[in-house]
Amino acid sequence: MNTNGKMSLNVMIKVSLLSVIALIFMFLELAVPIFPGFLKIDLSDLPAMIAGFAFGPVAGVVVQLLKNILHLFRTSTAGVGELANFLVGSAFVVPAAIIYAKKKTKTSALIGMAVGTLGMVIMGILANKFILLPFYANIMPFQAIIDMSALANPSIKDLDSLILLAIAPFNFAKGVILTVTTTLIYKYVHRLLVGTK
Repeated sequence: MNTNGKMSLNVMIKVSLLSVIALIFMFLELAVPIFPGFLKIDLSDLPAMIAGFAFGPVAGVVVQLLKNILHLFRTSTAGVGELANFLVGSAFVVPAAIIYAKKKTKTSALIGMAVGTLGMVIMGILANKFILLPFYANIMPFQAIIDMSALANPSIKDLDSLILLAIAPFNFAKGVILTVTTTLIYKYVHRLLVGTK
């Protein structure tokens, strides 16, 4: 980013590349048996987090937006999954990138991603309760969603238990995985993107 907050051509190219990598990661999703089948782990927020740390929170949100717009061409959820991914992913990237931008240390990055993980959990709860699941229920009967979820966890019996027992812990787990992965690779990727340590 330059001094007036606009992306340089160089940064735009790198953000676009990270968006394509994020899109590829969206297709490399993994089902986790303890969670309902529609909740799958992927690392598509990783390139967005790298963009956020390297170039600022706006760059991270742009990666989130572009990857989800591109994924709409292959959507199987009428855009609901993409909206969820954008909202929850941005809730992870934005606070982490803002905190890291104030003091660029490993401790600051870890604190930022811890706050971002909490953001993911909160956004996941609110978005699913008030927007995503009610909208998705227009496509698929809500009881079918509960029944599918109960296969993974018989304690899931309604919307609130689905959010408490599946969606919230899923987003927490995803935040932890993203935090560990970002911590392991960011230093090396940052050198490629920016050319410094």
